[in-house]
Amino acid sequence: MQAIGKALWFIESHFGESVTLDDVAMASGLSRFHLSRTFAATIGQSVIAYLRGRRLTEAARQLADGAPDILQVALGAGYGSHEAFTRAFRDQFGLTPEETRSRRSLINLQLVEAIRMPDKQVLPVSPARFIKTDTMLFAGIRKYFHFDDRGGIPNVWQLFGPMIGTIPGEVSGAAYGLNLAPADLSDESGFDYFAAVQTKTLDELPEGLSGTRIGGREWAVFPHKGHVSSIGATCGAAGEWLAQSGRAPKSGPMQMIEYYGPQFDARTGLGGCEVWVPVEK
Repeated sequence: MQAIGKALWFIESHFGESVTLDDVAMASGLSRFHLSRTFAATIGQSVIAYLRGRRLTEAARQLADGAPDILQVALGAGYGSHEAFTRAFRDQFGLTPEETRSRRSLINLQLVEAIRMPDKQVLPVSPARFIKTDTMLFAGIRKYFHFDDRGGIPNVWQLFGPMIGTIPGEVSGAAYGLNLAPADLSDESGFDYFAAVQTKTLDELPEGLSGTRIGGREWAVFPHKGHVSSIGATCGAAGEWLAQSGRAPKSGPMQMIEYYGPQFDARTGLGGCEVWVPVEK
């Protein structure tokens, strides 16, 4: 259901903020009542339980990685005090934050993973236009995903969003979602997703950011006019066209680009974007 897809996208891209049921309902286009009823029937738990579980799951990951300041983790998960965070964390996982950090492991924790609604099938489409680009440099946050586990992609944008506008040499006006082949080219089960901006240089990148260089090439451009939560359907249609076109590149790390121009509203997920696929001449 599209409304639940919108609700999941909003939660995943904003759960580090002070999000309420009203916020999620507004993003989904449903009333509080209808969202609560439909979400529980579709997902199997309430909106608030899923939101709480996702926040605490990401907090648990930070703690298992050795986060030095538990209060900062608590604040990032939406809790105003160490005590409130500890109570919620223990209720969710049966361990305290301190115990989780000491264990340095997530084994036996009942994590709440990101859920992604299945992409709706779309009719075959053709590209709206073709463009050529020179070599481009990108800087951003890069993370590996299995093809069947893409629900966490909005969280990458949640982490990267506050950095936009602060990166040395950044080219303003657009953001990009790069879909790259994984570092292990023998891995056929997933891909690297790169939330990024274009830059003029990759020197002196801030800590935690990665850079990549995409050589000059031609692209087939497919507009996506709906909510960003359904962009997977446009990506699938673009990939299907590429497979049938006879213009698919034989090899290379670049698989696809999501282009988010000035008209795209990251808060609502509306405004439209584009899917670019590389083509051979």
